[in-house]
Amino acid sequence: MFDPISVGAISAVLGAVAAGTASEAGKWVWQSAGSLVQRMLGREATAPAGPRQVDAMAQQLYESMRRDPALARDWEAFARTVRRADGARSVPRLPAASRHFTNRQQVLKALDAEASRRPDGRPKVALLHGPEGIGTTEIARCWGGREAERRFKDGQVYLDLRSGPEGRMGPGAALREALRQLGVPEEETPPSVEYRAAHFRRCVAGLDLLVVLDHATSPAQVEPLIATGPGVVTLITARDPLLRVPALRVPVGPLADKHVRKLLEATAGRPAVDAARALLPSVIADCGGSPYAVLAAAPRLARVPQPRTERTPLPAMTERDAVRTAIDHAYRSLDPVTARAHRLTALRPWPAVTASLAARAANLTASDAARALDLLADARLLDTAGAGTYRQRPSVRAHAEQAAVQEDGPAVCSAAVGRVLDGYLRFAEPTARAALPQSWRSPRPRDTDEDVTYAQPGDAVAALAAESANLAEAVAAADEFGRPDTVCRLVRAMWPLQLKAGHLDVLLPALHTGARTADAHFPGTRTAAMMHAHLGFALTALERHEEAERELLAAARDESAAGHARGHASAVEGLGMLRLAQWRWEEAFALFDEAAGLYATVAPDGEGAADLPRAHALLERHRGRALAGLGRTGEARGRLEAALRHFRASADAYNTARTLTDLARTHVDGTRRAGPAEQAAALPLVDEAIAVLERERGDAHLGYLRRLRALCVSPGGDPAGR
Repeated sequence: MFDPISVGAISAVLGAVAAGTASEAGKWVWQSAGSLVQRMLGREATAPAGPRQVDAMAQQLYESMRRDPALARDWEAFARTVRRADGARSVPRLPAASRHFTNRQQVLKALDAEASRRPDGRPKVALLHGPEGIGTTEIARCWGGREAERRFKDGQVYLDLRSGPEGRMGPGAALREALRQLGVPEEETPPSVEYRAAHFRRCVAGLDLLVVLDHATSPAQVEPLIATGPGVVTLITARDPLLRVPALRVPVGPLADKHVRKLLEATAGRPAVDAARALLPSVIADCGGSPYAVLAAAPRLARVPQPRTERTPLPAMTERDAVRTAIDHAYRSLDPVTARAHRLTALRPWPAVTASLAARAANLTASDAARALDLLADARLLDTAGAGTYRQRPSVRAHAEQAAVQEDGPAVCSAAVGRVLDGYLRFAEPTARAALPQSWRSPRPRDTDEDVTYAQPGDAVAALAAESANLAEAVAAADEFGRPDTVCRLVRAMWPLQLKAGHLDVLLPALHTGARTADAHFPGTRTAAMMHAHLGFALTALERHEEAERELLAAARDESAAGHARGHASAVEGLGMLRLAQWRWEEAFALFDEAAGLYATVAPDGEGAADLPRAHALLERHRGRALAGLGRTGEARGRLEAALRHFRASADAYNTARTLTDLARTHVDGTRRAGPAEQAAALPLVDEAIAVLERERGDAHLGYLRRLRALCVSPGGDPAGR
């Protein structure tokens, strides 16, 4: 029988709470857990950071419960309000493979053998490695498609690890995307990489699942995504063997000449190949056994099936030379407009190449840019990544960048990148303002495109989210091209995206660049303070608390130096929120008091003055939560009720529901000692909060409130709230 008071069970509950802090409801439960833990231990205890500290705290709680059975009952009541995150809820599938696939039978047999290996505790991992263009991605897709119904009935996760800023997806972003494909909602995705990896492994443990990690560049990218479930197979593709990864290494070599010809016939058509009989030996030699080179050559054969009798066949080249030769042939076949668009778009490793980006880079109309991208995709110089979106291979981009330097010169290249950066500013600043129109942190656009308008703030957030990776790359480009003002303006425009849509793993390098740039170029200014504050808030959300504290202290320092009371108060308030997450209630309360004092110095006509009543109400709520953590329940209720009056009067539905929940927790905060009267007092508060959030569609919070309601109705109520 399952023992809810075993060390393992306590650790599982506490770990589930720690992993669930991405949502506001999760933060409520985490702080409630802190209050209960400190009461049970009889002393102040800092919040555990990571699974090891969770296990150590579980042991301490277990010893306390053994000594006092009443504490065990308190823990059981709290545990019933904790929702264990669901596993996979969707069946992802690989992108479609090519119809043309040949001569890889030995490689496929090796994959079959690894997938069929009897479970022995070791993960089933195969690593396909070979030079760029040799076909590792296509092998992974073809084998995965062939085995989908037989081996992988629960799905196939596909991650292109080149798709992040600077051409690389970090482990945190990769785990987030893997969980998204498995159907895990954003609000249930753990903030930290460590908890994300643990949640991913729990989700896939009992599944028959293929995980394809394409274009890996380091062991650190893939190790958190390797699971040991008996039905889970991980397939990695890379240019190098990545010796630190525990995997069956399967080298992928060049195609034999007869298979090159077969692939040419399948793609260009047999009539075209037959017509180009005299040309064929040199084409096959140029391809060097590289499938990419073959596919790039096929359109030329189809268009110009004429022999080149003046050229004798060349000896077979290395795979790297074959890819470069194919790229060079494809590039020289382009018309001048398309070739220029190709060169100038490739000056940065943009995660997503779109018509609007290409239009700005090459100074084209949108329709001409869209036509150029279509032609580049036909020539295999771009890979299609979605409707109207393309991606550049590293070798193709390097070739185009070199051609741009030689043919266009540094001044033209710099101007092309500058136009793209200016375009992102004209898009991002008004979009950020539309996403958060009342926030003093939202930028005031200096210039804008006429068509940047949105029906709802949510539409603006979605537009920023769609460009998040490119915006992060734009920050890197602005930094490299010596445009510090552009760096900081773009980072400021990311604030609504950071606040409302997450994407913190993608944005974090840009936020670091913003803080570093501001310290170098704008020290002691409001700009520097904002850069540090944005980074500090992101690090807090990612549970990197020591780093967050440094950034928020720097923000407070710079806001003070700049004489900006509104920003100074916000930074101090952020430090208080960090202390709540760390269960350091007294320090949190003192910081909220300090922030209130700073808000009091804002002039009636000063920036943010119109928002001061709401700011004070939020501080009252935060102080109430700190007091509840200290066990000063009566004072906590007084603060929370004051905040509630403001939020009700101002029709702030979301904060009304949050404050009602805080109040309810002061009555039934994981304890049976309160008795029926306290539970009865909490019930109408919970019901009102549920009614508010049902209108607001706050699904993540509703689940928590329904579990809390079950505890109010009956101490032994159904934890699912049914």
